[in-house]
Amino acid sequence: MEHRSRGFGGAGLVAAAMAGCAVAVLAAGPSWALRQPDPRPALGGVVPGAPEAATLPAVAAKPSHSHLEVVRIDPDPAAPGGTTTIHAFVANFGPDTTASPFTVTVTLPEGVTPQAPFFPTDCKVGARGRQVHCVFGPGLPSGRSATALVRILISPKQEPGILEGGSVEVRSADDPGGARHRESFDIRVAE
Repeated sequence: MEHRSRGFGGAGLVAAAMAGCAVAVLAAGPSWALRQPDPRPALGGVVPGAPEAATLPAVAAKPSHSHLEVVRIDPDPAAPGGTTTIHAFVANFGPDTTASPFTVTVTLPEGVTPQAPFFPTDCKVGARGRQVHCVFGPGLPSGRSATALVRILISPKQEPGILEGGSVEVRSADDPGGARHRESFDIRVAE
């Protein structure tokens, strides 16, 4: 996949904003991966007759009819003291593009700990180091997927075998009661 970004700024941005034109700044990645809009640049002037920011109505997105499912992917085996990566794979089975953010939560079994960096980079560790929460913005099209990558460290004291009790879960206002929102995974600890 090729990513392109275009810069638009400086005097051209100020002139367009002062003239009342809508300005779009494209990011170097898919639109659904954006979590929060970038802050607006400060403008050097006031447009006569323009409403103040405090009087503008808030726009809330109506949830879509999208169906998000977690697809089970077991991580590659790792030895005690080694690392492997959890691929938290979520697919949108549609029919709509997501209109709301969705959260992917990776719950880790005993004997492993999360190791930054994660993807997306703003994933947060919670629940006493047992969960990693990753938020994806709206805009995931039907038939497409999103993956959070959570690197983990196997305890050096862990015996070889299968670690059970890990899971990946997705939550979204677009699909609050659908099926397959949670799937388990197993980690094979190699000798």
